Amino acid sequence: MMKMLAKYIGFFLRFLIPINVSKNIISFFRYIFTGYISKGFKIFGVKSIIKYPAFFVGQNYISIGENVTIGKRSCITAWNRSEYLPEIIIGNNVDIGDDCHITAINKITIGNNVLFGKKITISDNSHGSCDNYEELKLHPSQRVVTSKGEVIVNDNVWIGDKATILPNITIGKGAVVGANSVVTKNVPNHCVVAGNPAKIIKILN
Repeated sequence: MMKMLAKYIGFFLRFLIPINVSKNIISFFRYIFTGYISKGFKIFGVKSIIKYPAFFVGQNYISIGENVTIGKRSCITAWNRSEYLPEIIIGNNVDIGDDCHITAINKITIGNNVLFGKKITISDNSHGSCDNYEELKLHPSQRVVTSKGEVIVNDNVWIGDKATILPNITIGKGAVVGANSVVTKNVPNHCVVAGNPAKIIKILN
């Protein structure tokens, strides 16, 4: 009922408030939301913006640098549920698109000047090791969460829409990851990778 009421209010407001003014209102609300949610982070840099709605777990394990934008409906989680102490570090001048999912039980580091498209997944963990038959009889949520290694995304990397970065991966400086790619191996500096699994298609010297 409340959602329907809000929808009708928005319908009538469009006749009262010009579209350029509404954009300013939305921008102002983003600053309010950012100020409200920023308190819980380990580090939260100046000029960084979190667009509403966005979801976080373990904010005290997450560091966000300066001039970072985190898109709508993004989910960034640092789970303290294993032998690791989780950590997610996001550098300066990073733009994370809408609907991205970054999840760590170990460590994920994102360098400076990194651009993410939309619906990107970066994970350093999985539910179970997938090499134990008895474990596979369990509901996935009941399996022990494990990590094969940390994920490092170096400076000046561009990751296209819907790409997936798996655990124990380093993406080199200036690399480009094509849309819909699944990165299963380390990516060298200054190259372009694409595909599932991602392969080098161009090296830029």
